[in-house]
Amino acid sequence: QVHLVETGGDSVQSGGSLRLSCAASGRTFNISPMGWFRQAPGKEREFVAAISMSGGSTDYADSVKGRFTISRDNAKRTVYLQMNSLQPEDTAVYYCASVSGFGGTHWVPRSMNSYNYWGQGTQVTVSS
Repeated sequence: QVHLVETGGDSVQSGGSLRLSCAASGRTFNISPMGWFRQAPGKEREFVAAISMSGGSTDYADSVKGRFTISRDNAKRTVYLQMNSLQPEDTAVYYCASVSGFGGTHWVPRSMNSYNYWGQGTQVTVSS
Protein backbone atom coordinates (compact mmCIF):
# COMPACT_ATOMS: atom_id res chain seq x y z
CA GLN A 1 0.00 0.00 0.00
CA VAL A 2 1.18 3.52 -0.82
CA HIS A 3 0.06 6.68 0.92
CA LEU A 4 0.61 10.03 -0.80
CA VAL A 5 0.33 13.46 0.79
CA GLU A 6 0.56 16.64 -1.27
CA THR A 7 1.50 19.99 0.23
CA GLY A 8 2.42 23.41 -1.04
CA GLY A 9 -0.79 24.60 -2.61
CA ASP A 10 -1.61 28.27 -2.12
CA SER A 11 -3.14 31.37 -3.66
CA VAL A 12 -0.76 33.44 -5.80
CA GLN A 13 -0.97 36.19 -8.37
CA SER A 14 -0.41 35.68 -12.04
CA GLY A 15 3.28 35.32 -12.82
CA GLY A 16 4.06 33.88 -9.40
CA SER A 17 5.64 30.59 -8.44
CA LEU A 18 4.84 27.67 -6.19
CA ARG A 19 6.50 24.38 -5.36
CA LEU A 20 4.30 21.41 -4.62
CA SER A 21 5.59 18.41 -2.72
CA CYS A 22 4.26 14.89 -2.53
CA ALA A 23 5.53 12.70 0.29
CA ALA A 24 5.10 8.98 -0.20
CA SER A 25 5.06 6.00 2.09
CA GLY A 26 5.29 2.44 0.90
CA ARG A 27 8.02 0.15 -0.34
CA THR A 28 7.43 0.69 -4.07
CA PHE A 29 8.26 4.39 -4.26
CA ASN A 30 11.77 3.92 -5.60
CA ILE A 31 10.63 1.68 -8.46
CA SER A 32 7.56 3.67 -9.37
CA PRO A 33 7.17 6.50 -11.83
CA MET A 34 5.33 9.42 -10.28
CA GLY A 35 2.84 11.76 -11.86
CA TRP A 36 1.14 15.06 -11.22
CA PHE A 37 -2.39 15.69 -12.41
CA ARG A 38 -4.81 18.56 -11.91
CA GLN A 39 -8.51 19.12 -11.95
CA ALA A 40 -10.14 22.49 -12.41
CA PRO A 41 -13.77 23.12 -11.39
CA GLY A 42 -16.13 21.60 -13.92
CA LYS A 43 -13.34 19.95 -15.87
CA GLU A 44 -11.89 16.48 -16.07
CA ARG A 45 -8.67 15.59 -14.33
CA GLU A 46 -5.75 16.09 -16.68
CA PHE A 47 -2.11 15.09 -16.91
CA VAL A 48 0.48 17.68 -15.90
CA ALA A 49 3.84 15.94 -15.58
CA ALA A 50 5.45 12.59 -14.89
CA ILE A 51 8.90 11.37 -13.89
CA SER A 52 10.52 7.96 -14.19
CA MET A 53 11.61 5.87 -11.24
CA SER A 54 15.17 7.18 -11.34
CA GLY A 55 14.26 10.72 -12.35
CA GLY A 56 16.12 10.38 -15.61
CA SER A 57 13.06 10.75 -17.82
CA THR A 58 10.29 13.30 -17.60
CA ASP A 59 7.21 14.24 -19.60
CA TYR A 60 5.01 17.33 -19.51
CA ALA A 61 1.69 18.47 -20.82
CA ASP A 62 2.12 21.04 -23.58
CA SER A 63 0.28 23.63 -21.46
CA VAL A 64 2.97 23.58 -18.75
CA LYS A 65 6.10 22.77 -20.73
CA GLY A 66 8.81 25.33 -20.05
CA ARG A 67 7.05 26.62 -16.92
CA PHE A 68 6.77 23.56 -14.66
CA THR A 69 9.51 21.18 -13.56
CA ILE A 70 8.99 17.79 -11.97
CA SER A 71 11.72 16.22 -9.84
CA ARG A 72 12.11 13.58 -7.19
CA ASP A 73 14.28 12.74 -4.22
CA ASN A 74 14.14 9.01 -3.68
CA ALA A 75 16.06 9.24 -0.41
CA LYS A 76 13.30 11.50 0.93
CA ARG A 77 10.56 9.58 -0.87
CA THR A 78 9.26 12.87 -2.23
CA VAL A 79 8.33 14.18 -5.65
CA TYR A 80 8.16 17.89 -6.42
CA LEU A 81 6.46 20.12 -8.93
CA GLN A 82 8.06 23.53 -9.36
CA MET A 83 5.57 25.84 -11.02
CA ASN A 84 6.74 29.15 -12.46
CA SER A 85 4.97 31.85 -14.45
CA LEU A 86 1.64 30.72 -13.08
CA GLN A 87 -1.48 31.78 -14.93
CA PRO A 88 -5.15 31.83 -13.90
CA GLU A 89 -5.75 28.79 -16.09
CA ASP A 90 -3.41 26.83 -13.81
CA THR A 91 -5.97 27.13 -11.03
CA ALA A 92 -6.93 23.61 -9.98
CA VAL A 93 -6.59 20.92 -7.37
CA TYR A 94 -3.26 19.21 -7.97
CA TYR A 95 -2.87 15.51 -7.30
CA CYS A 96 0.18 13.29 -7.23
CA ALA A 97 -0.04 9.66 -8.17
CA SER A 98 2.11 6.55 -8.18
CA VAL A 99 2.16 3.18 -9.85
CA SER A 100 1.94 -0.08 -7.92
CA GLY A 101 4.79 -1.86 -9.63
CA PHE A 102 7.81 -1.70 -11.88
CA GLY A 103 7.06 -0.88 -15.51
CA GLY A 104 10.41 0.07 -16.89
CA THR A 105 13.33 2.29 -15.98
CA HIS A 106 12.31 5.14 -18.28
CA TRP A 107 8.56 4.74 -18.11
CA VAL A 108 6.72 8.05 -17.69
CA PRO A 109 3.00 7.29 -18.03
CA ARG A 110 0.53 10.01 -19.00
CA SER A 111 -2.67 8.06 -18.58
CA MET A 112 -4.53 8.17 -15.28
CA ASN A 113 -5.29 4.50 -15.81
CA SER A 114 -1.61 3.68 -15.32
CA TYR A 115 -1.62 4.98 -11.76
CA ASN A 116 -2.85 3.02 -8.78
CA TYR A 117 -2.45 5.38 -5.85
CA TRP A 118 -3.55 8.99 -5.48
CA GLY A 119 -3.11 11.71 -2.92
CA GLN A 120 -5.91 13.85 -1.56
CA GLY A 121 -4.90 16.89 -3.61
CA THR A 122 -3.74 20.41 -2.87
CA GLN A 123 -5.45 23.58 -4.10
CA VAL A 124 -3.60 26.05 -6.31
CA THR A 125 -5.37 29.32 -7.06
CA VAL A 126 -3.89 31.89 -9.42
CA SER A 127 -5.49 35.31 -9.61
CA SER A 128 -5.03 37.81 -12.42
